[in-house]
Amino acid sequence: MRENALNNLSLKPRGLEAAKETANKLNVKELVRSLSEIEPKNRVVAFRLLDKNKAIAVFEYMTPDKQADLIREMENPEVMTIIEALDPDDRVKLFEELPAQITKRLIANLSPKARSAVNLLLGYPERSAGRLMSLRYLAVYNHITADAALTAVRECNLRDDELEMVFLIDSERFYRGFIRTVRLVKVNPETPIETLLDGANIAVRATDTGMHAAQTLKDFDLPAVPVVDNEGRLLGDITFDDVIDLIQEEAAEAALSQAGVGNLLSRDKVWSDRLIKGNAWYSIRLRILFLIITLIGGMLVGGLIEQFEEVLENVVAAAIFIPLVMDMGGNVGTQSTTIFARGLAWNHIDVNKIAPYLFREVSIGAIMGVILGITAGTISYFWQGAPNGVPLLGLAVGISLFCVVTLGSFLGGIIPWIMLKLGFDHGPGADPFITTIKDFTGLWLYFSLVTLLLGVEG
Repeated sequence: MRENALNNLSLKPRGLEAAKETANKLNVKELVRSLSEIEPKNRVVAFRLLDKNKAIAVFEYMTPDKQADLIREMENPEVMTIIEALDPDDRVKLFEELPAQITKRLIANLSPKARSAVNLLLGYPERSAGRLMSLRYLAVYNHITADAALTAVRECNLRDDELEMVFLIDSERFYRGFIRTVRLVKVNPETPIETLLDGANIAVRATDTGMHAAQTLKDFDLPAVPVVDNEGRLLGDITFDDVIDLIQEEAAEAALSQAGVGNLLSRDKVWSDRLIKGNAWYSIRLRILFLIITLIGGMLVGGLIEQFEEVLENVVAAAIFIPLVMDMGGNVGTQSTTIFARGLAWNHIDVNKIAPYLFREVSIGAIMGVILGITAGTISYFWQGAPNGVPLLGLAVGISLFCVVTLGSFLGGIIPWIMLKLGFDHGPGADPFITTIKDFTGLWLYFSLVTLLLGVEG
C-alpha cells in the first residue's frame, strides 16, 4: 500500500511553511491522489499551500466530482482564479457537478469572455457534441499558403496536443476541411493550403450526440473532429479526451442495462443527488412522509399493547422484553436494507431474479433467529424464573425473537425491491414500512405466545 505523501505534513500554523515547500515538490499525479485520500478539512488547507500554477495543474487533473467537493470548501476569490484558468469545456463539466445556486454565482463572477464561452456550451443538451466540444483550436483561412499556416501554428498559444490538426474556414467561418500539422512541415512553403485540405465532409453538428462524435473519431482515426453549427460554421472540436468519460459512462450503463439494473441505478443516483445536494425542503417532505407512516404504525402498536393490558398486569415480567422484541427485529431489518442497497450499487443483486437473494437472506435471518432466540430465551428463564409457576416465558421470548429476526431479514430484502419496482425511493422509505410491519407483527406474536404458554387471559 502506497503511503499518502501529505499525511506526514504539518498543516498547523507553525508547520505550514515547511509543508508548503514539501507539497510543491510533489508531482501533479501524486498530489491529486494524496489530496483525494485526506480529510476534507485538511484537503483545502493542503491545496492552498500549492503555488498558483501547481494548484491549477492539480485542479485540472482532478475529476469533476472531486473538483466540485473542493470548490464547496473554498472562498470565492481563490475559486475564481482557478476556474478562470480552466478550459471552457472543463468549466462546464465542473459546473454540472455543483448545485445550481453555486453555479449561477460562479458564472456571474466570470470575465465576460469566459462567461460567454460557458453559456455557449451550456446552451446545448447534455451529452451532445456542443456541450462536450473544446473551444481551443486553430483555424486559418483557406486562401493562405502553407508557410502562413505554419506561422499561425508557431504564434498561437495552444498546447502541443491541441495543434495536431489545423482547420480551414472561409471568410464567413464556414468549415472547409482540415490539414494535419505535420503535413504543413513537409510541403513547399508557397503551396496554397486549400490544395492540401482533407476531410471536407468530416464534421459533427453541435446537436449530434457525444457518442456520434466518438464514433466519427474512431471511424476516421482522427486526433480531433470539428464541430459545426446547423449551417456549417466551425464552432470547436472534440478529441477522445473530451468524450472518454462519456464513453465509459455509456459502456457502464449498457452493461448494467444488460444486467437489468441500468435504469434502477440511474434513478437511484438521481434520488441520492436530490437528497444530499438538493433543496432541503425536498428532503424534509420526502422523509417526513415516510416517518408519518412510522408514527401511525407506532399508534397501532400502542393500541395493540393496550389490548393485552391484562396480560401485562398478570405477568409484569412480560413488559421487560417488549423493547428486546421490537429493537432486535428493527436492527436486523436495517442490516438487510443496507446490504440490499450496497449489493444493488455494486451490481451483486439481480433485481429481475430476486428469489435467490431473498432465500439466502431469509435463511441467514432464520439461523441468526435460532441463535438469538435460544440465547435470549435461556437468559430470560434464569433472569425471571417461572412467572405464574409456568417456566415458559423464556420460550415465548425465544420464539418471538426467532420470528422477528427472520421476518426482519425478509422485509429488509423484499420492501426495498418492491419500492424500486413501483418507482419509489427506497432510501428513506424502506425502514418506516419495515418498522411498522415488524413491530406490529412481532408484538402481536409475543403477546399471543405469552397468553397461550403462560395460561393468562389477554
